[in-house]
Amino acid sequence: MKAWLTAGLVAAVAVAPTAVVAQAPAPAAASAPAVKVAFVDVQRVLARSAAGVAAREQLEREKATMQKEMDGRRQELEKLREEIEKKGPLMTADTRRDKQDQFERKRRDAARMADDFQKELEKKEQGLLQKVLVDVSGVVERVGKQRGYLLVVERRGATVLYAAPEADLTEEIIRVYDQESGPKGKK
Repeated sequence: MKAWLTAGLVAAVAVAPTAVVAQAPAPAAASAPAVKVAFVDVQRVLARSAAGVAAREQLEREKATMQKEMDGRRQELEKLREEIEKKGPLMTADTRRDKQDQFERKRRDAARMADDFQKELEKKEQGLLQKVLVDVSGVVERVGKQRGYLLVVERRGATVLYAAPEADLTEEIIRVYDQESGPKGKK
């Protein structure tokens, strides 16, 4: 074992001078500009920027309106179901069948309406958030250029495994975006 260790040391000493020569260009590389990379958490921008919050609030208002209409339909269905359960035995077979058919039609209509409302909300959300994302993209590009970044990535989409806090531009993007999209900065 001692002979093997000694042979390894001799080989390392023999290789060491060439390794030093290979590292000689290092001072030139030290003068190269540092690569600046940053990230933005777009979900946080959407959640905390004034325009993102306004878009979410608008969607919530529309959702509440739709929910009221669905609640009205649900109450109507519940009354019809109770009527069929309570008065059903006293009704003629034709009347009971008509009431059950009416209940099924209204139930299907309510389910279709709920599905339509859901699709409408998703479409509106997509539209509102897309507008915010387009605006934010412009802000990110400008801030990135101003601060000299070569690359700005989206934190979640880029699968950032580690990022130093000082590389996070999110709060600055929110601040600049709010200034530009606020009452004074509206275009």
